[in-house]
Amino acid sequence: MPNLLVSVADPAEAVRAAAAGADLIDAKDPTAGALGALPVETIRAIREAVGRSRTVTAVIGDLIDSAGVLDAAERVAATGVDMVKVGLFPGPDRAGLVAELGRRLGSRTRLVGVLIADRSPDLALVPAAAAAGFAGIMMDTEGKAGDLLSVTGPAERAAFVALARRHGLMVGLAGSLRIADIAGLAALGPDLLGFRGGLCEDFDRRRPLVMDRVAEAAAACRAAGSGRRLAGSPPAALGLTA
Repeated sequence: MPNLLVSVADPAEAVRAAAAGADLIDAKDPTAGALGALPVETIRAIREAVGRSRTVTAVIGDLIDSAGVLDAAERVAATGVDMVKVGLFPGPDRAGLVAELGRRLGSRTRLVGVLIADRSPDLALVPAAAAAGFAGIMMDTEGKAGDLLSVTGPAERAAFVALARRHGLMVGLAGSLRIADIAGLAALGPDLLGFRGGLCEDFDRRRPLVMDRVAEAAAACRAAGSGRRLAGSPPAALGLTA
């Protein structure tokens, strides 16, 4: 069963999304790009509001410069979230960046690399992330007008999930997904599916979440099968390979 990750913009949304059935609460600014970062004070407030009832993740922003990525990842890790999501946008020496992230932060937090499906993702970063001690890898989209299913094919998605599995990584899929996509994507065996816009008013990620849609998505994930659960688990008990 894929776990449902829901991106939230503030503590109030976080509490309501958790109550509606989200397994993971993802702190993200939906107005600031594909992986827009919230202020660290807001991330801390989301962490405190949710407590340990859900796994809390946070993104560091749409950053490319290695120094900026490392600094932002340090700041987000210091908020106490369970997982720090780092966008692996195309740029110089991404493998070196992944290795340095693991060296600096791998013992302090669970790192999740995010490959950008519509930016020619480098799949060699999957084994690199595993070697660096990352907990997981995801595929998302940058151009939110195009969803994951329109910018990747079924074979490409299946190969990505299988590659992550071979390297012992938690694996997730996201990118303007809709509830109707859950059954088909769940068949690939991802650990989590990430949502924002597909659960918002007018399907606009900048607008508030509709909690009935969050509940519907959670039910669809449950209906898709059974498997590892992340909800309500502290980081040490997630059962993921780091």
